[in-house]
Amino acid sequence: MRSFIYEALPSRVIFGVGALDQLAGEIERLGLAKVMLLSTPHHRKLSEAVAAALGERSAGVYDQVVMHVPVEAAQAARTEAVRRGAQGCVALGGGSTIGLGKAIALVYDLPIIAVPTTYAGSEMTPIWGMTENGVKKTGRDAKVLPRTVIYDPNLTISLPVPLSVVSGMNAIAHAVEGLYAQDANPIVSLMAEEGIRALAAALPLIHADPRDLAARADALYGAWLCGAVLGAVGMALHHKICHTLGGTFSLPHAETHAVILPHAAAYNRAAAASAMAKAARALGANDAPAALHHLAKRLDAPLALKDLGMREADLDRAAELVVAQPYWNPAPVELKRVQALLERAWRGLPPA
Repeated sequence: MRSFIYEALPSRVIFGVGALDQLAGEIERLGLAKVMLLSTPHHRKLSEAVAAALGERSAGVYDQVVMHVPVEAAQAARTEAVRRGAQGCVALGGGSTIGLGKAIALVYDLPIIAVPTTYAGSEMTPIWGMTENGVKKTGRDAKVLPRTVIYDPNLTISLPVPLSVVSGMNAIAHAVEGLYAQDANPIVSLMAEEGIRALAAALPLIHADPRDLAARADALYGAWLCGAVLGAVGMALHHKICHTLGGTFSLPHAETHAVILPHAAAYNRAAAASAMAKAARALGANDAPAALHHLAKRLDAPLALKDLGMREADLDRAAELVVAQPYWNPAPVELKRVQALLERAWRGLPPA
């Protein structure tokens, strides 16, 4: 076995049906007198109910969450947290909501309790991301890693099937890239393979019956593992492309991951053969890129960038941005190959 380094991240996870009931106890355990609840307008009603249950420990609900966390939105939320005297934040929602909590923590070091309602996985990572002047920037800082993550499958029941599907594909992308990351290791690979397996099994069941609580729990379990993978190792071409398409061209986050994933896996198929074999095994298939495309098609996930609002005229610019400042990747990041990848993804063709 080759040498490796594995560093466990200090997260506390509370998992189970009804786990949200333990939120007040976690706030008390962390010694936080007041917490500000972060949510989207969609989750405003739920967040207000949670705030009411917290009583004096609540600093109210802040629902101005914006996709891809523009720096202006981050600064506004920071100002509001200070004005309200919040000593921490409860991020109740998906990746954008948790991302806003991270933007606050990055500057003011306010502890985050994450309560995911999607399968994004951001809650398990010390990775922050913000968009400024049309460019999405990311970084790693231990300050933004949530202190506690509460996984309650009940909170995902209302997540519409199309969003469940793309959120789950987004999570699978974290694990696929974790298998061939520059700093991959055997422990992370075990989590990645199990995360892919759990989500690939659960998502078709959710697609068939959105109220299947057991499948929702399995998907949340898979998302936890995939998020932990993303938090432990570096990102590669897939995430670079998605960050570019989201930050510069305002494409929706999870949907973009779902479209790009099979194509990025195909790009790295030959250079990361062992990793692709593990991904294929987790998917119960012989070829990972083809299986990922088939899974997305079976789940009625978007397959084409053009259907997400991407203009064909912008493909070359996107490819140039990806190549200009690439993330490490097992296969060389070359302009013509990235252009070809984006062209196929734009048209909705199977991976090459």
